[in-house]
Amino acid sequence: MKMIITKLRSEGKIVLPIASSGITALLLPNGRSAHSWFHIPLKITAESSFEIKHGTHLAELLCKTSLIIWDEAPMANKYCFEALDWSLRDIFQMRYENSIDKPFGGLTIVLGGDFRQILSVVPKGGKVDIIEASLNSSYLWEHCNVFKLNQNMQLSAGSPGSQAEYISSFDKWLLQIGDGLFYDNPDKELIRIPYKCIVTS
Repeated sequence: MKMIITKLRSEGKIVLPIASSGITALLLPNGRSAHSWFHIPLKITAESSFEIKHGTHLAELLCKTSLIIWDEAPMANKYCFEALDWSLRDIFQMRYENSIDKPFGGLTIVLGGDFRQILSVVPKGGKVDIIEASLNSSYLWEHCNVFKLNQNMQLSAGSPGSQAEYISSFDKWLLQIGDGLFYDNPDKELIRIPYKCIVTS
């Protein structure tokens, strides 16, 4: 993410790095949370929209923006992306031809994140409700090109031999859990955490 941001900014282009959580936003260069940028309502529904009015500073900034990067996207409810989609279509239709018919008004959006991690929280919702609220259940998903990153660069960077091997095995263990392949009982309810990962209090 940082490399993409740095590259485009070095070319004089405007990139808006945002994230679904404030903590993640702090890890991005000049990042802000999506709620901070777009004033996302606390209770978002299919009818929700972002109050981005024509002629405002934010509307003008979005018209000049080359790329929006939204990190930890799976954490946000699909209605957040759909509200952004219709808001951008509305803003851009006055300036760009056919933008009303294009996802996000034709603006390129990079969505980062891992669906094996934290998904959108649905109060009192079950598994079906959580899946329905996920980004990949949105009408926008069919317009997304999915790229999978298979190597964890942060874990392996600069580690000596034995430590690199341990990190590699830990990385594989995490992926097995995420893919639902690592359980200690046939009911797939219990996972044994390696002793080395346990911190006593």
